This record gives sequence, structure tokens and C-alpha cells, in this order.
Amino acid sequence: MIERGLSKVSSRVTVQDGVYEQLRHALMWGQFEPEQVTTISSLAAEFGTSHMPVREALRRLAAEKGLEISRSGSARVPAVSRERLDDLCRARKAIEGLATKLAATRMTAEDIALCLRLAKEHETLGKQGQVYDMLRKNQEFHFAIYERSGSEVLPQMIETLWLRLGPYMRILSDLVVRQINEGTIHPYSTYHYEMIEAFKAGEAERAGELMVKDIDSTQVLLQEMCPA
Repeated sequence: MIERGLSKVSSRVTVQDGVYEQLRHALMWGQFEPEQVTTISSLAAEFGTSHMPVREALRRLAAEKGLEISRSGSARVPAVSRERLDDLCRARKAIEGLATKLAATRMTAEDIALCLRLAKEHETLGKQGQVYDMLRKNQEFHFAIYERSGSEVLPQMIETLWLRLGPYMRILSDLVVRQINEGTIHPYSTYHYEMIEAFKAGEAERAGELMVKDIDSTQVLLQEMCPA
């Protein structure tokens, strides 16, 4: 069983948002299996809350297409398919490539230093076999870029795409675990370092192209494991 790291939510003021945010990130980081079914009761017990905040969180996540709600009220993680993967990645490349180009024109030396630190931490976690922490650090790296795009809209759109990509991240994490057990370390950070060099050189167009290549490389890996 995957340890999702969901923690008790106790404050009456923040309980609803706390449940929603934790579930959203757990889905985004691939901590639920594709087509996994979970119930309001089981999640409420895990969070230590009543049913109401869990029910509301599931409703919000279903509206974002991160979950599917059955008539009984249980929640199901969407199934994966190659067609859906390609559709998501097509949107990701368009939006995240644009956000990266915009960010490249606004990057300060401190911003670039942050990106470099996150890229190194991401690489180190991968070599240590800490797959879920590596995926979280990968998200930190990407959003450190998108949040510097100067756009209020783009990071929000990208978050929604990443939420819908969650079941594929679960598949990816299983692949990385197998690779590590077999002694194979995939160079997942290559494009990260190349992007940082593009930021340093002020090459916005190239930075955007490298982000697209980064998404492409993950898409290719996942296509082989998704049903047509």
C-alpha cells in the first residue's frame, strides 16, 4: 500500500481546504493507482474529520476532472489511455512551453540559482531511489519556472493539467522504481540543466523548446505503458 502521507486536519476554519489540498497533491504526485476507488468514510477516517469536508473536496476534484464520482458517492481515479495521455501532453507542451518562454525573460540571478538547487535536489533524490520525493521535487522545479512567467492564469491552468496527469505519474513512478531496482538510472534531469543554461543566456525561445522536449521525453516513456 502506498503511504500517501495524508495527515489529520483539525482546524475548523481550514479543514475543508486542508482536505482538498492534501488530496489534490496526492493525486498530482501519483499516489493513487489508475482506476483506484476510495470512499468518503475511508478518507474521513484517514484525515480524522467528518464526512462533510471530504465530500466537498471530492466534489471539487471531480469538477477539475481529477476524480470521477459514482452514484454511491465513492470516488474513482480516472483510467489511463494513450489517447488521453497524448491529449494532455499536447496541451501541456503548448501552455508550459509558453510559460517557460515568458519566465525566461523575467529570471533574476536568484531565480536561476533556485532552479539550479531544485534541479540538483531532483537528480539526487532520483539517484537515491526516493521516487515520490523525486516527483515532488520535479513539480517544485517546474512551478518555480511557471510562477515567474508573470501570468496569473497560466500556472493555474498548468496545475489543473498536472492534476489530470496524476494517474500517469503513478505509472511513471512504478517504472522508475523498476529501473532503479534493475540498476538503471535514467537521466531525468538533463533538460532541467539545459533550461537553466538557456535562462542564464537569456534564450527564451530555446528555454521553451527545452521544456517541450522535457514533456516529450516523459510522454514517450508513458506511451509504451498505456493501452491504446
